Amino acid sequence: MQLQLPKILQTQQVLHPHIRQTPLVRSPSLSQLSGADVWLKLENWQPTGSFKIRGALSKLSRLTSAQRELGIVAASAGNHALGVAFAVEKLGGFRADIFVPGTAPKAKLDKLTHYPVTLHKVGDTYEDAHQAAANFAAETGALEISAYDDVDVVAGQATVALEIFQQRPQADVVLVPVGGGGLIAGIATVAQALSPRCRVVGVQPEASPAALLSLQQGIAIDPYDHEPTLADGLAGGFGAVPFALAYDKIDTIVLSSEAAMRQAIFWLLHRHQLVVEASGAIAITPLLTNSVDLSGLTVVCVLSGGNLETAVLRDILQEFN
Repeated sequence: MQLQLPKILQTQQVLHPHIRQTPLVRSPSLSQLSGADVWLKLENWQPTGSFKIRGALSKLSRLTSAQRELGIVAASAGNHALGVAFAVEKLGGFRADIFVPGTAPKAKLDKLTHYPVTLHKVGDTYEDAHQAAANFAAETGALEISAYDDVDVVAGQATVALEIFQQRPQADVVLVPVGGGGLIAGIATVAQALSPRCRVVGVQPEASPAALLSLQQGIAIDPYDHEPTLADGLAGGFGAVPFALAYDKIDTIVLSSEAAMRQAIFWLLHRHQLVVEASGAIAITPLLTNSVDLSGLTVVCVLSGGNLETAVLRDILQEFN
């Protein structure tokens, strides 16, 4: 399985009218703390609050008229659902059914109600929603749009890295949140093509180390029975497609505690006035905990999403103030 740079460049042209080229801003506070030159890629500033619109637009733009007529279905804890819903609105011509767990964050569910999709709340976990979506697809013939296990989706996520290397070509390390693996597979593919010396380091919750275990064991582990985590968007397995595309391109995977993610959320709000959910804020945890020596290097942290629950934010402010 391969993903070549020309396809990613073509995808960037398709996405251009619909997404933001998000800013890459320097963090003086994280730079001082770590001894590195630290930059933040603000994917939390995308229209839906997450990078996921890139992969969804990439996939839906490639569907045939016959596939459009059958409809699409997706399962998500929130951000992928929003990405698909956004793509449906922008591209038009789709019937879309979205399956989410009943535990999906309210901030994301509230946003979904503004898009032309049919929302189904099923079970308590992503796997419950995913199974329901798969059953719906089998019964109706609708095409299931994967959050990460699809080369076209990964091509969309890879456009994040095209922007990074345009904005900061001297990047030595990119710190990437890891869940199913679509984002890190795309970024690692572009890094190898444009800047082979740049290290791509994944960061994922201790409660759901599927990517780390997959790389250690040499096989994609998906699904994965994870522990509870604030980073709901990163919980679960590491996909077979991202594994095949990037297992030899990822430098390492580091794990983050729940406490470190809470600290990261507060740090980004307090020092940068940025609202970032745990699944995105996790990217700066290696800098806060000094779990990776990055001194003297140019480091880019991908803040992948900003759909933070108000109640979670309130709790974290009370904890750190």
